[in-house]
Order: sequence, then C-alpha cells, then structure tokens
Amino acid sequence: MSMKSAKTLAAVVVALSLCGCAGGADNGVTLTGDQQRDRQNAADPQTGERLTIRKSQLRENAIELLTKEATGSDWAAVRANAIEALAAAPSRLRPVMPLALDDPNLGVRSVALMAMGRLRMCDMADFAQDLLEDRSPFVRASAVYALHRCDRDQTPEPLAAMLFGSDDPRVRAHAAFLIGELGDRSAAPMLRQAAAARAPQRARDIEARLMQLQIAEALTKLGDSSQLHTIQASLFVSRPEELEATALAVQILGELRARASENDIRNLIAYRDESNRPMPPEIRLSAALALAKLGRPEAVGVGRELMRHEDAQVRALAAMVLGEAGLEEDLAALERLLEDENGLVRVSAAGGILNSLGSSFRN
Repeated sequence: MSMKSAKTLAAVVVALSLCGCAGGADNGVTLTGDQQRDRQNAADPQTGERLTIRKSQLRENAIELLTKEATGSDWAAVRANAIEALAAAPSRLRPVMPLALDDPNLGVRSVALMAMGRLRMCDMADFAQDLLEDRSPFVRASAVYALHRCDRDQTPEPLAAMLFGSDDPRVRAHAAFLIGELGDRSAAPMLRQAAAARAPQRARDIEARLMQLQIAEALTKLGDSSQLHTIQASLFVSRPEELEATALAVQILGELRARASENDIRNLIAYRDESNRPMPPEIRLSAALALAKLGRPEAVGVGRELMRHEDAQVRALAAMVLGEAGLEEDLAALERLLEDENGLVRVSAAGGILNSLGSSFRN
C-alpha cells in the first residue's frame, strides 16, 4: 500500500464531512455501521431485544459446535483448537476437560493443561498431577504450569531443566513459553542465559530460530525487552524458508501488543515483490490478526478478502481475523463459516464468534 494520497480528494472528503453533506453524517460526524445500528436500536427497543436474542443464539450455536468438535473430531488439531476456543466460556469447557486431559494425542492433552492453568480450574489438579508422569515432555511441562498456577506446591524447576537440558528445540521453546506465562520476573536472568546458549546440536536452523523467538517473547512478558529486537528482526524476510519465523514473530508481537512494530506489521500486508506478488496469504492474515489485537480493525479487509480461499488453513486464519476485529457486520460471514466442510475452519469461525461477542455474554 502506498503512503501517498490525493490531497484534493482528502480535501473534498473533509469538506463534505464538515458541511454535513456526506451520507450518514450527523452534526459533521460520519457514523459507522455499528453506531447507526446502535442509534436505531435505541429508538426501537424491540429491535435491540431481537438483536440480543439473535446474538445469544449465535453464541450458543458456536459453543455447541466447539463442544462437539472438542469431543468428537477425528482430527487432533481440531480437538485442540476447539478446547482453546472454549476457554472463552469456562463453564462450558469444564465438562469437556476430563476427556481432553485423557486424550490420546499429546497436543490435545497439553492444550487442555494450559487452559486449565490459565483459567485456574484447580478442582482438576489431580488430573494434572497424574500427567506429570506423561510420556511426552510437552505434556509434562504443561502439567507443571497448571499445577504451579493452582498453588499445588509445584516448583517450576522442571521447566528450567527442559529449557537447558532438552535435545529437542521445540521442547525448549515450549518450556520458555510457559515460564513467560507464569509471570515470575525472577526467571528473566535464566531466560537471558538460555537465549545466549547454543541450540541443541541436531536442531535445524528454523527450529533454533523459533526457539529464540519463544525465549524472546517470554523475556518480554517478564518485563525484559533485551531480546525484543530478535522478534522484530524476523519481520524482514529475505528468504522463503524464513516465512515460518515471520509468522510466529507477527503472532508474538500481536500478543505482546507491541505498538512500536505496527508500521512494520502493516508493511507485510502492503508488500509487493518485483513481480507485484504479495506476501503469502498466511503472512498477510497473521499481520492483520496482529493489527486487530493492537486495536486496528481496519485490517479486517484482508480477512474478508480471503475467507473464501481454497486453502482451509487460510480460511481458518481469515475467520480468526474477523473474530478478533469484532465488527458486528462480520458475524453473518462467521456464521456461514460454521458450515464449512473443514473442521479447522468451523472451529476458527466458532471461536471468532465468541471472541467477537466478547464480554456481552458470559457463561
């Protein structure tokens, strides 16, 4: 996207808004679609009541779909994503948790433990206690996190042991992420030491890069921005094999609400190469999602553009963008995606609906 604009056109738009000639203006201010609907609803209480009922039913439909996918999908990634999305409705997640914590897939068990810890569902701590002996280090690490969050006299030392001692850079990255989530600032020196340490000998370059990004994220969460440059540097792509790190970096900066990186994130959406080709849709959507987390929902256009993409993972990301932006006019599109042929898309759409409706409904 070019930063240049037509000054004459801008002047005309300003003049129209000041004189009240622009459509939908009131006292010189142009109302958004949401603002116009709010005014109409205030004038017609019955319309507002019907809209509230409609949103409540849509939310219920989304929760029912997530519950079904979390317990019945044959695809572990769908089950894991459904559990994560149901965290927006803790009382509805609770009945699913025993099955999730006993799921045959390590990713599902790990996600369930992290949700348990984040929401402090401490009445299920005995499940987590048993999973300290799980065969997967990812699950064991998540169990340590959950028990520590529940004040079950669980020391986080096993996470430190994984951070430095695991031969798998993915395990080290997971341990670093959980240390950051625990929020103990006294762990920052340990993370700085981990950032300076050599990657495991058998680690591929991309695995080492992703591990460094997770360590940098954890440090930043603990108030130490000394490695923030590691995340920001990954926004500048020079080779196709770096795109995975770029996607993670964008995601992290959105989670960290890193406003200083906003323009660089925007550039990923606007970028065109010598052949006028944009960034891959996954990168553009990740950037749009990060901007939405930064309170910049104007990037929602990328999600609207790609919600019918042939690739299911792209459609799923587009649904996440629409949900994070939280604009009422996108609820109908998210509702249509609940009928998508792909489970990941359905779950992302349902999670997007819960996210979009936000604190309006809680159960």
